[in-house]
Amino acid sequence: MASFLSGFFLSLSLILAIGAQNAFVLRQGLRRLHVFWVCLTCATCDAVLIVAGVAGFGALAEAVPWFEPLMRYGGATFLIWYGWQNARSAWKGGAVLDVVGENTQSLSAAILTVLALTWLNPHVYLDTVVLIGSISSQYPDRLIFGVGAVLASFTFFFSLGYGARLLAPLFANPRAWQVLDGIIALTMWAIALKLLLL
Repeated sequence: MASFLSGFFLSLSLILAIGAQNAFVLRQGLRRLHVFWVCLTCATCDAVLIVAGVAGFGALAEAVPWFEPLMRYGGATFLIWYGWQNARSAWKGGAVLDVVGENTQSLSAAILTVLALTWLNPHVYLDTVVLIGSISSQYPDRLIFGVGAVLASFTFFFSLGYGARLLAPLFANPRAWQVLDGIIALTMWAIALKLLLL
């Protein structure tokens, strides 16, 4: 039980911070667009990375020297573009929350965005593969530690995606959408800048 709880709370603490993935899940949850599949994709990607880390593949970045810079610059480029999209939405304004749900984004577009936000972000690898993987080696039952970490990811993403609906009344106001889009844009750019300055 100690290994399970340690894995659960470590994983939860690493994904609680607002990041590119979390901001997108929150936005999808507010718009009620493909929430289940977006949450499932995020949690499954995290699970794959956590399992890889716990299984001992944390040395990938060291074994393949070009992997880290490729992910870093590719991720920064994507985050700058994604931030620009949100900045334009914040500037133009006019968006309101349609409580029935807007069907303006295809499922494939939503999943591709989630995959890009996940796999092009080097911090995801550092948090899941390297950090969780290395810490798991300190526990006698790495498998149970990993199960706890994976469960935390599923719990968090589904809570965020479906819990966002509680904020629906707030986002009936167009100004709230502008503020959210502005915050997301600044978050994306801050993460991109951090990646470029590593």
